[in-house]
Amino acid sequence: MKRLDTEALRTLCAISDHGGVTRAADHLSLSQSAVSHKIKRLEESLGCRLLRRQPGAPLLTEDGTNLLGYARRICALHDEALQSLSKRPLSGHIRLGMTEDVTSSALSRILGRFTRLHPSVTVRSHVRQSLILQRELKQGGIDIAMMQIFASDMKTTDRLLFRDKLHWVKSRDLELDPVRALPFLAYHPDCFFRHWANDAGNTPACGLETVMECASSAGIASAVEAGLGVALLPARYLTDDMQIIDALLGEAPDLAYVLRLGDQARSSHLQAFAKEIVAGIGAEPGLQVA
Repeated sequence: MKRLDTEALRTLCAISDHGGVTRAADHLSLSQSAVSHKIKRLEESLGCRLLRRQPGAPLLTEDGTNLLGYARRICALHDEALQSLSKRPLSGHIRLGMTEDVTSSALSRILGRFTRLHPSVTVRSHVRQSLILQRELKQGGIDIAMMQIFASDMKTTDRLLFRDKLHWVKSRDLELDPVRALPFLAYHPDCFFRHWANDAGNTPACGLETVMECASSAGIASAVEAGLGVALLPARYLTDDMQIIDALLGEAPDLAYVLRLGDQARSSHLQAFAKEIVAGIGAEPGLQVA
């Protein structure tokens, strides 16, 4: 009977979480060839390809994606079994910062499970904009952040949760005047979408006039549907009542939702918490819908 190597499954998870073999190797403190060898042996054992090697292609094959879900659950159950038998329970405090887009009932279930496993670890969380969370991490105000960033701004130490596309959108019924500044639906002044839109080269030639500010993506989406203006929205908020206008205003950068730890977040309870979040999100696709 074939057996699945737990460490190889953990390696597959790391490749998916960090967006490639090189970043996974850095995270696992292994050489790139060692990571590739683990995956190759797993592929040979299963008789199927798990990774695509073509540049620009999706990272995982269909078989790799199917195995990833099982791998996350197997590794999580393995770690939970070890933790339940541990004679040295984890303890400590965790300060978690989140953007509004990653809050959901699914995340509450993940946090609840961690609390049950580690009752001596206290988790305190708050919701802020990504740029604010990055400042708080740098200043030591929080230990861990779950947030949106542009995919191009990912650090090698970031743990990738999921990706999304960012689009310029408007209501299908909204007529735009090409000679007047476009009515712009903006997030908080510290929102990095807004900063990008106002940077030289990204602002439409006719300019933008902010007609509404709202920190909630759901609120921005409702305003777009009502025809109040144009906005930058992640693809998962788009509805049939909206029209993508990237061809008119220009392509926006891709988004990455990441888990980022502060420079001093090396304690075992913080590392265990980060691992639980990444594994839980992999098994909870509903987390991707706030």
